[in-house]
Amino acid sequence: MTVPYEAVRARRELTVVSADGTRIHVEEYGRADGPPLVLAHGWTCSTLFWAPVVRALAADFRVIAYDQRGHGRSASPRSRAGYGTTQLADDLEAVVRAVLPGGASGAGASGAGASGEGASGDGDGGGAGDGTGDGYDGEKAVLVGHSMGSMTIMAASGRTAVQERTAAVLMTSTGSARLLGSTQVLPPRFSSRRVRRAFHRQLLVSRLPLGPVTPVSRAALKYGVLASGSTREQVAFSARIVHACGARQRSEWGRVLAALDLDAELAALTAPTAVLVGTADKLTPPVHARGMAAALPNCTDLIELPGLGHMTPIEDADAVVAAVRKLAAAHLRVGAASGDARAVDDPRTDPRTGTGTGTLTDPLTDTRTEEKSA
Repeated sequence: MTVPYEAVRARRELTVVSADGTRIHVEEYGRADGPPLVLAHGWTCSTLFWAPVVRALAADFRVIAYDQRGHGRSASPRSRAGYGTTQLADDLEAVVRAVLPGGASGAGASGAGASGEGASGDGDGGGAGDGTGDGYDGEKAVLVGHSMGSMTIMAASGRTAVQERTAAVLMTSTGSARLLGSTQVLPPRFSSRRVRRAFHRQLLVSRLPLGPVTPVSRAALKYGVLASGSTREQVAFSARIVHACGARQRSEWGRVLAALDLDAELAALTAPTAVLVGTADKLTPPVHARGMAAALPNCTDLIELPGLGHMTPIEDADAVVAAVRKLAAAHLRVGAASGDARAVDDPRTDPRTGTGTGTLTDPLTDTRTEEKSA
Protein backbone atom coordinates (compact mmCIF):
# COMPACT_ATOMS: atom_id res chain seq x y z
CA MET A 1 0.00 0.00 0.00
CA THR A 2 1.22 3.47 -0.80
CA VAL A 3 0.83 6.28 1.71
CA PRO A 4 -2.75 7.39 0.82
CA TYR A 5 -4.09 3.93 1.71
CA GLU A 6 -2.15 3.33 4.90
CA ALA A 7 -3.84 3.78 8.26
CA VAL A 8 -3.42 7.20 9.84
CA ARG A 9 -2.19 7.18 13.43
CA ALA A 10 -4.82 8.70 15.70
CA ARG A 11 -3.87 11.59 17.96
CA ARG A 12 -6.47 10.48 20.50
CA GLU A 13 -8.69 7.42 21.01
CA LEU A 14 -11.72 7.08 23.23
CA THR A 15 -14.65 4.78 23.84
CA VAL A 16 -18.15 6.21 23.89
CA VAL A 17 -21.02 4.33 25.50
CA SER A 18 -24.25 4.53 23.51
CA ALA A 19 -27.78 4.64 24.94
CA ASP A 20 -28.13 0.85 25.12
CA GLY A 21 -24.65 0.32 26.55
CA THR A 22 -22.90 -0.54 23.26
CA ARG A 23 -19.29 0.65 23.30
CA ILE A 24 -18.33 2.77 20.29
CA HIS A 25 -14.69 3.25 19.29
CA VAL A 26 -13.75 6.83 18.35
CA GLU A 27 -10.52 8.22 16.91
CA GLU A 28 -9.32 11.81 16.50
CA TYR A 29 -6.69 13.03 14.07
CA GLY A 30 -5.06 16.29 13.17
CA ARG A 31 -5.22 19.61 15.01
CA ALA A 32 -6.69 19.59 18.49
CA ASP A 33 -7.53 23.28 17.95
CA GLY A 34 -8.92 22.93 14.44
CA PRO A 35 -12.55 23.18 13.32
CA PRO A 36 -14.15 19.78 13.92
CA LEU A 37 -15.27 17.29 11.30
CA VAL A 38 -17.14 14.11 12.26
CA LEU A 39 -16.90 11.20 9.80
CA ALA A 40 -19.36 8.26 9.76
CA HIS A 41 -18.46 5.29 7.55
CA GLY A 42 -20.77 2.89 5.75
CA TRP A 43 -21.82 -0.75 5.73
CA THR A 44 -18.97 -3.28 6.23
CA CYS A 45 -16.35 -0.56 6.66
CA SER A 46 -14.42 1.00 9.58
CA THR A 47 -12.47 4.13 10.48
CA LEU A 48 -9.72 2.85 8.18
CA PHE A 49 -12.02 3.62 5.23
CA TRP A 50 -11.44 7.35 5.77
CA ALA A 51 -7.62 7.20 5.66
CA PRO A 52 -7.19 9.04 2.31
CA VAL A 53 -9.61 11.77 3.42
CA VAL A 54 -8.16 12.09 6.93
CA ARG A 55 -4.64 12.39 5.56
CA ALA A 56 -5.69 15.33 3.37
CA LEU A 57 -7.61 17.18 6.10
CA ALA A 58 -5.66 16.57 9.29
CA ALA A 59 -3.30 19.52 8.84
CA ASP A 60 -6.17 22.02 9.05
CA PHE A 61 -8.97 20.31 10.97
CA ARG A 62 -9.78 18.28 14.05
CA VAL A 63 -10.95 15.12 12.32
CA ILE A 64 -13.10 12.68 14.31
CA ALA A 65 -14.06 9.24 13.00
CA TYR A 66 -15.79 6.36 14.72
CA ASP A 67 -16.59 2.72 14.04
CA GLN A 68 -20.28 2.00 13.60
CA ARG A 69 -21.56 -0.65 16.01
CA GLY A 70 -20.69 -4.12 14.73
CA HIS A 71 -17.74 -2.73 12.74
CA GLY A 72 -14.04 -2.25 13.41
CA ARG A 73 -13.27 -1.87 17.11
CA SER A 74 -16.79 -0.99 18.23
CA ALA A 75 -18.82 -3.64 20.06
CA SER A 76 -21.47 -5.72 18.31
CA PRO A 77 -25.05 -5.81 19.59
CA ARG A 78 -25.97 -9.04 21.32
CA SER A 79 -29.25 -9.45 19.46
CA ARG A 80 -31.05 -8.27 16.34
CA ALA A 81 -32.80 -5.62 18.44
CA GLY A 82 -29.50 -3.74 18.62
CA TYR A 83 -29.44 -3.15 14.86
CA GLY A 84 -31.53 -0.33 13.42
CA THR A 85 -31.61 3.29 12.39
CA THR A 86 -32.58 4.35 15.91
CA GLN A 87 -29.39 2.76 17.20
CA LEU A 88 -27.34 4.46 14.48
CA ALA A 89 -28.76 7.79 15.64
CA ASP A 90 -28.08 6.90 19.29
CA ASP A 91 -24.44 6.17 18.48
CA LEU A 92 -23.90 9.39 16.53
CA GLU A 93 -25.52 11.39 19.32
CA ALA A 94 -23.27 9.74 21.91
CA VAL A 95 -20.19 10.49 19.77
CA VAL A 96 -20.95 14.15 19.16
CA ARG A 97 -21.83 14.71 22.83
CA ALA A 98 -18.46 13.24 23.83
CA VAL A 99 -16.25 15.03 21.31
CA LEU A 100 -18.17 18.33 21.32
CA PRO A 101 -19.09 18.63 25.01
CA GLY A 102 -19.71 22.38 24.98
CA GLY A 103 -21.65 23.96 27.82
CA ALA A 104 -24.73 22.88 29.71
CA SER A 105 -25.95 20.11 27.40
CA GLY A 106 -22.40 18.90 26.82
CA ALA A 107 -22.09 17.30 30.24
CA GLY A 108 -23.00 13.93 28.77
CA ALA A 109 -26.11 12.00 27.86
CA SER A 110 -28.15 9.94 30.25
CA GLY A 111 -26.83 6.43 29.77
CA ALA A 112 -23.95 7.59 27.60
CA GLY A 113 -20.39 8.61 28.35
CA ALA A 114 -16.81 8.44 27.16
CA SER A 115 -13.38 7.35 28.24
CA GLY A 116 -10.07 7.66 26.50
CA GLU A 117 -6.68 9.24 26.04
CA GLY A 118 -6.82 13.02 25.97
CA ALA A 119 -10.24 13.34 27.56
CA SER A 120 -10.50 15.83 30.36
CA GLY A 121 -12.33 15.45 33.64
CA ASP A 122 -12.69 12.67 36.13
CA GLY A 123 -16.39 11.94 35.89
CA ASP A 124 -18.05 8.56 35.83
CA GLY A 125 -18.92 8.52 32.12
CA GLY A 126 -22.45 9.78 32.58
CA GLY A 127 -24.01 13.07 33.51
CA ALA A 128 -26.85 15.48 33.12
CA GLY A 129 -28.34 16.72 29.90
CA ASP A 130 -31.08 15.08 27.87
CA GLY A 131 -30.52 16.73 24.50
CA THR A 132 -33.69 18.83 24.67
CA GLY A 133 -32.18 22.23 24.02
CA ASP A 134 -30.67 22.88 27.45
CA GLY A 135 -28.31 25.69 26.51
CA TYR A 136 -25.56 24.08 24.43
CA ASP A 137 -23.01 26.79 23.61
CA GLY A 138 -20.08 24.81 22.23
CA GLU A 139 -18.53 24.01 18.86
CA LYS A 140 -20.33 22.84 15.78
CA ALA A 141 -18.93 20.37 13.26
CA VAL A 142 -19.33 19.47 9.63
CA LEU A 143 -20.77 15.94 9.59
CA VAL A 144 -19.60 13.72 6.73
CA GLY A 145 -21.23 10.39 5.96
CA HIS A 146 -20.66 7.66 3.41
CA SER A 147 -23.47 5.26 2.49
CA MET A 148 -24.84 3.95 5.83
CA GLY A 149 -22.93 6.75 7.55
CA SER A 150 -25.06 9.28 5.67
CA MET A 151 -28.14 7.29 6.65
CA THR A 152 -26.95 7.67 10.23
CA ILE A 153 -26.95 11.45 9.87
CA MET A 154 -30.45 11.33 8.41
CA ALA A 155 -31.65 9.08 11.23
CA ALA A 156 -30.33 11.59 13.79
CA SER A 157 -31.84 14.64 12.10
CA GLY A 158 -34.44 15.03 14.84
CA ARG A 159 -32.02 14.73 17.75
CA THR A 160 -31.57 18.11 19.42
CA ALA A 161 -28.05 17.31 20.62
CA VAL A 162 -27.01 16.49 17.05
CA GLN A 163 -28.79 19.51 15.57
CA GLU A 164 -27.06 21.84 18.04
CA ARG A 165 -23.66 20.48 17.07
CA THR A 166 -24.11 20.42 13.29
CA ALA A 167 -22.83 23.31 11.16
CA ALA A 168 -23.27 21.53 7.81
CA VAL A 169 -23.49 18.04 6.30
CA LEU A 170 -21.91 16.18 3.40
CA MET A 171 -23.67 12.96 2.40
CA THR A 172 -21.84 10.73 -0.07
CA SER A 173 -22.98 7.67 -2.02
CA THR A 174 -26.23 7.03 -0.21
CA GLY A 175 -30.02 6.84 -0.32
CA SER A 176 -32.89 7.43 2.06
CA ALA A 177 -35.27 4.59 1.09
CA ARG A 178 -36.19 1.99 -1.55
CA LEU A 179 -32.66 0.72 -2.02
CA LEU A 180 -33.64 -2.68 -3.43
CA GLY A 181 -35.70 -1.20 -6.25
CA SER A 182 -32.83 0.81 -7.71
CA THR A 183 -29.69 -1.19 -6.98
CA GLN A 184 -27.94 -2.17 -10.22
CA VAL A 185 -25.45 -4.85 -9.21
CA LEU A 186 -27.61 -7.18 -11.30
CA PRO A 187 -28.29 -5.09 -14.43
CA PRO A 188 -31.95 -4.52 -15.43
CA ARG A 189 -31.37 -5.99 -18.89
CA PHE A 190 -30.66 -9.43 -17.42
CA SER A 191 -33.77 -10.04 -15.34
CA SER A 192 -37.15 -8.84 -14.19
CA ARG A 193 -37.54 -6.24 -11.47
CA ARG A 194 -38.83 -8.91 -9.08
CA VAL A 195 -35.81 -11.17 -9.63
CA ARG A 196 -33.41 -8.27 -9.22
CA ARG A 197 -35.04 -7.24 -5.92
CA ALA A 198 -34.75 -10.80 -4.60
CA PHE A 199 -31.13 -11.05 -5.71
CA HIS A 200 -30.14 -7.72 -4.19
CA ARG A 201 -31.90 -8.52 -0.92
CA GLN A 202 -30.01 -11.80 -0.67
CA LEU A 203 -26.79 -9.94 -1.39
CA LEU A 204 -27.49 -7.68 1.61
CA VAL A 205 -28.66 -10.28 4.15
CA SER A 206 -26.38 -13.20 3.27
CA ARG A 207 -24.34 -14.63 6.15
CA LEU A 208 -21.93 -16.44 3.90
CA PRO A 209 -18.36 -15.64 5.02
CA LEU A 210 -16.36 -13.64 2.53
CA GLY A 211 -13.24 -15.63 3.34
CA PRO A 212 -9.72 -14.48 2.52
CA VAL A 213 -9.05 -11.80 -0.04
CA THR A 214 -8.34 -13.48 -3.38
CA PRO A 215 -8.10 -12.29 -6.99
CA VAL A 216 -11.66 -13.56 -7.51
CA SER A 217 -13.05 -11.74 -4.47
CA ARG A 218 -11.24 -8.54 -5.45
CA ALA A 219 -12.74 -8.75 -8.95
CA ALA A 220 -16.23 -9.31 -7.53
CA LEU A 221 -15.86 -6.40 -5.13
CA LYS A 222 -14.58 -4.12 -7.87
CA TYR A 223 -17.55 -4.98 -10.05
CA GLY A 224 -20.06 -4.39 -7.24
CA VAL A 225 -18.84 -1.29 -5.46
CA LEU A 226 -16.07 0.42 -7.42
CA ALA A 227 -15.81 1.90 -10.88
CA SER A 228 -14.31 -0.02 -13.78
CA GLY A 229 -11.46 2.49 -13.80
CA SER A 230 -10.53 2.10 -10.13
CA THR A 231 -6.91 1.24 -9.44
CA ARG A 232 -5.54 -2.03 -8.09
CA GLU A 233 -4.60 -0.26 -4.87
CA GLN A 234 -8.10 1.12 -4.44
CA VAL A 235 -9.59 -2.33 -4.96
CA ALA A 236 -7.11 -3.95 -2.55
CA PHE A 237 -7.73 -1.29 0.09
CA SER A 238 -11.51 -1.70 -0.21
CA ALA A 239 -11.22 -5.49 0.00
CA ARG A 240 -9.04 -5.27 3.10
CA ILE A 241 -11.72 -3.19 4.84
CA VAL A 242 -14.84 -5.07 3.69
CA HIS A 243 -13.44 -8.55 4.35
CA ALA A 244 -12.69 -7.54 7.95
CA CYS A 245 -16.41 -7.16 8.73
CA GLY A 246 -17.99 -10.19 10.40
CA ALA A 247 -20.58 -12.19 8.45
CA ARG A 248 -23.26 -11.87 11.17
CA GLN A 249 -22.79 -8.13 11.53
CA ARG A 250 -22.80 -7.68 7.76
CA SER A 251 -26.05 -9.62 7.50
CA GLU A 252 -27.83 -7.83 10.36
CA TRP A 253 -27.02 -4.41 8.94
CA GLY A 254 -27.99 -5.68 5.50
CA ARG A 255 -31.47 -6.44 6.84
CA VAL A 256 -31.75 -2.86 8.06
CA LEU A 257 -30.69 -1.51 4.68
CA ALA A 258 -33.13 -3.78 2.81
CA ALA A 259 -36.07 -2.22 4.69
CA LEU A 260 -34.67 1.31 4.94
CA ASP A 261 -37.12 4.22 4.98
CA LEU A 262 -35.66 7.54 6.11
CA ASP A 263 -37.61 9.87 3.83
CA ALA A 264 -39.21 11.68 6.77
CA GLU A 265 -35.88 12.04 8.54
CA LEU A 266 -34.28 13.36 5.36
CA ALA A 267 -36.96 16.04 5.10
CA ALA A 268 -36.22 17.02 8.71
CA LEU A 269 -32.50 17.57 8.04
CA THR A 270 -32.37 21.37 8.06
CA ALA A 271 -28.61 21.94 8.22
CA PRO A 272 -26.90 23.12 5.01
CA THR A 273 -26.29 19.84 3.18
CA ALA A 274 -24.33 18.81 0.09
CA VAL A 275 -24.95 15.49 -1.67
CA LEU A 276 -22.24 13.66 -3.63
CA VAL A 277 -22.49 10.56 -5.82
CA GLY A 278 -20.55 8.67 -8.46
CA THR A 279 -22.44 8.30 -11.71
CA ALA A 280 -21.45 4.60 -11.95
CA ASP A 281 -22.59 3.77 -8.40
CA LYS A 282 -24.44 0.42 -8.58
CA LEU A 283 -25.45 0.23 -4.89
CA THR A 284 -26.96 3.71 -4.53
CA PRO A 285 -27.28 5.05 -8.08
CA PRO A 286 -27.55 8.79 -8.81
CA VAL A 287 -31.36 8.63 -8.78
CA HIS A 288 -31.09 8.57 -4.98
CA ALA A 289 -28.81 11.60 -4.78
CA ARG A 290 -31.02 13.61 -7.12
CA GLY A 291 -34.15 12.73 -5.16
CA MET A 292 -32.47 13.59 -1.87
CA ALA A 293 -31.24 16.93 -3.20
CA ALA A 294 -34.80 17.77 -4.19
CA ALA A 295 -36.23 16.70 -0.82
CA LEU A 296 -33.69 18.38 1.46
CA PRO A 297 -34.86 21.68 2.99
CA ASN A 298 -31.42 23.26 2.58
CA CYS A 299 -29.43 21.48 -0.12
CA THR A 300 -26.37 23.54 -1.00
CA ASP A 301 -24.87 21.34 -3.70
CA LEU A 302 -25.42 18.19 -5.77
CA ILE A 303 -22.08 16.81 -6.91
CA GLU A 304 -21.99 14.02 -9.49
CA LEU A 305 -18.57 12.49 -10.12
CA PRO A 306 -18.42 11.05 -13.64
CA GLY A 307 -17.61 7.36 -13.88
CA LEU A 308 -17.09 6.74 -10.18
CA GLY A 309 -18.62 3.89 -8.18
CA HIS A 310 -19.91 3.57 -4.63
CA MET A 311 -16.62 4.05 -2.77
CA THR A 312 -16.19 7.72 -3.65
CA PRO A 313 -13.95 8.70 -0.67
CA ILE A 314 -11.52 6.01 -1.83
CA GLU A 315 -11.94 6.43 -5.59
CA ASP A 316 -11.61 10.24 -5.55
CA ALA A 317 -10.58 11.45 -2.12
CA ASP A 318 -9.66 14.84 -3.58
CA ALA A 319 -13.24 15.49 -4.69
CA VAL A 320 -14.63 14.54 -1.28
CA VAL A 321 -12.02 16.66 0.49
CA ALA A 322 -12.86 19.62 -1.76
CA ALA A 323 -16.56 19.27 -0.87
CA VAL A 324 -15.72 19.15 2.84
CA ARG A 325 -13.49 22.20 2.60
CA LYS A 326 -16.19 24.12 0.73
CA LEU A 327 -18.73 23.43 3.48
CA ALA A 328 -16.18 24.26 6.18
CA ALA A 329 -15.28 27.54 4.52
CA ALA A 330 -18.94 28.52 4.34
CA HIS A 331 -20.07 27.34 7.77
CA LEU A 332 -16.99 27.13 10.02
CA ARG A 333 -14.48 29.90 10.68
CA VAL A 334 -11.39 28.85 8.74
CA GLY A 335 -8.52 31.34 8.51
CA ALA A 336 -7.44 31.58 4.88
CA ALA A 337 -4.59 34.10 5.05
CA SER A 338 -2.23 32.14 7.25
CA GLY A 339 -3.62 28.67 6.71
CA ASP A 340 -4.75 28.78 10.32
CA ALA A 341 -8.01 27.13 11.35
CA ARG A 342 -10.15 27.92 14.35
CA ALA A 343 -13.47 26.56 15.55
CA VAL A 344 -16.32 28.97 15.10
CA ASP A 345 -18.40 28.54 18.22
CA ASP A 346 -16.42 27.94 21.40
CA PRO A 347 -13.05 29.64 21.87
CA ARG A 348 -13.03 28.43 25.45
CA THR A 349 -12.42 24.82 24.39
CA ASP A 350 -8.92 23.84 25.45
CA PRO A 351 -6.96 23.37 22.20
CA ARG A 352 -4.31 21.30 23.95
CA THR A 353 -6.67 18.57 25.09
CA GLY A 354 -9.70 18.72 22.83
CA THR A 355 -11.80 18.18 25.99
CA GLY A 356 -13.97 15.10 26.50
CA THR A 357 -16.31 13.61 29.05
CA GLY A 358 -15.87 10.71 31.39
CA THR A 359 -13.18 8.67 33.03
CA LEU A 360 -9.64 8.59 31.66
CA THR A 361 -8.08 5.32 30.56
CA ASP A 362 -4.57 4.59 29.34
CA PRO A 363 -4.78 3.19 25.79
CA LEU A 364 -1.56 1.25 26.36
CA THR A 365 -3.29 -0.80 29.06
CA ASP A 366 -6.72 -0.97 27.39
CA THR A 367 -7.63 -4.61 26.84
CA ARG A 368 -10.01 -4.01 23.93
CA THR A 369 -9.33 -5.99 20.75
CA GLU A 370 -7.31 -4.48 17.94
CA GLU A 371 -9.05 -3.14 14.86
CA LYS A 372 -9.81 -6.11 12.61
CA SER A 373 -9.21 -4.25 9.39
CA ALA A 374 -5.85 -2.76 10.36
